Amino acid sequence: MNYDRYLNPAIAAVPPSGIRRFFDMASTMRDVISLGVGEPDFITPYYIRNAAVNSILNGETQYTANRGLPELRREISLYLSSRFHVEYNPDEEIVVTIGASEAIDTALRAIVSPGDEVLVPEPSYVSYSPSVVFAGGVPVGVPTLAENQFRITADAVRNAVTERTKALILPYPNNPTGAVMEESDLVALAEVVREKQLLVISDEIYAELTYGERTHVSFASLTGMWDYTLTINGFSKAFAMTGWRVGYICGPKELISVINKIHQYAILCSPRQGQAAALEALRRGKENDYAEVAQMRESYDRRRRLMVDSFRAMGLACFEPLGAFYVFPSVKTVGLSSEEFCQRLLEEEHVACVPGTAFGACGEGHIRCSYATGIDKLNVALERMEKFVARVKKG
Repeated sequence: MNYDRYLNPAIAAVPPSGIRRFFDMASTMRDVISLGVGEPDFITPYYIRNAAVNSILNGETQYTANRGLPELRREISLYLSSRFHVEYNPDEEIVVTIGASEAIDTALRAIVSPGDEVLVPEPSYVSYSPSVVFAGGVPVGVPTLAENQFRITADAVRNAVTERTKALILPYPNNPTGAVMEESDLVALAEVVREKQLLVISDEIYAELTYGERTHVSFASLTGMWDYTLTINGFSKAFAMTGWRVGYICGPKELISVINKIHQYAILCSPRQGQAAALEALRRGKENDYAEVAQMRESYDRRRRLMVDSFRAMGLACFEPLGAFYVFPSVKTVGLSSEEFCQRLLEEEHVACVPGTAFGACGEGHIRCSYATGIDKLNVALERMEKFVARVKKG
């Protein structure tokens, strides 16, 4: 039977995730070290897991409010205020979602009308552009460059705006590049947002993972930008809670009420035990000044420096990532495309990375490597990659 007539052609035409393709290939092979998946190698701290167990044992197996547990929303509000200096009313301006991914999807479905354009920095996370298409919009890639540390510029955004542009996705710290926006960059961008009346969807899932002296600046905290911003965050990366699927979206109540309408019809609520775990993560984290988060960040920082130094020693230009847990080295000097490099590296040395083109056309010539894996495995993977690069260069 031909099912083409039943399918939405725009959605059917969206290609599968470039990340998953290499991960699926690696899963069929032995002795593979995967640097491909953006998932912390840490186990969720015990007290967080225990909170979920206690929730089950106490018989807390019912739905929560659509927006999420009131006490969780209050803790999210306090967390964002104390850590990132942005204020949200927990009763009207926060919705707890199935991870940050649902937050992105519902935000776009709430604001995008057919034909609306949404600016998407590239390289960036693989789901943004497809989610725009799923919402009926048109994603418009805005390239970022290694020589500008992969930061999106105010001029680039201004030049990309048309009469159909409605929103800008702002994904910093960035996946896959590890780029971080300076406050001065954001202030300049705010002028364009105000001038062009853009809505900003600020995905801040890596906000806790910045390195050196830098701390994350939330776009909504800038003067005059709260009204223009939907802030997205969650527990997956900073609290090592990827499988729990708990995120949240915050913004003006007029937008959040429509987002919650989509959420309540499509999802109803985030899983109660995941919410109980997230609540404990914030409560205990506040008590110990987020010590576990700091320990994980310090471990990532050591691995980050190892990866950058190793790639440079191989003769591969490598921008120093300032956030998240990825490096995005250039492989242009090797003489292979990003796709060819990753394909051969996996087949010949059993190391899985992701070609830069999975994150947008301007990612060509780069590969993404996650350093959210054990240091011993990283060392072995880097040794294999060094052999591969030397062999291919020799021809």
